[in-house]
Amino acid sequence: MSIRKYTTAVRRKKGKEKSKSKEGIFIVERRGHPRIRFELPLDYSVVDGGETHGGIVRNASEGGLLVYLSEAIEIGTVLKVEILFVRGLELNTIKATTKAVWSDFVARKVRGEYR
Repeated sequence: MSIRKYTTAVRRKKGKEKSKSKEGIFIVERRGHPRIRFELPLDYSVVDGGETHGGIVRNASEGGLLVYLSEAIEIGTVLKVEILFVRGLELNTIKATTKAVWSDFVARKVRGEYR
């Protein structure tokens, strides 16, 4: 195949791909509050129990947090949470009492992380 025929064939293939990409998928965000993505360390303990564990906050909104924990937490469990962050040269914390409203045990069970 000559180079001219080859480049023409490649252009035709690219042209077909462009028309398909216009079809695409349109995703509508249904959340009441937009999510802010970040990663911060977290200490938590069950309100009834005393042992503190570590975790990571992955995103947050006005409506709640998505956290990855080292153990499975049942829906309805009340937790004491302390989120650690640095502001300037200071280490600050946000302390709160929270309630687990959903969980995903399967997603990261292999790695030892639970959402």
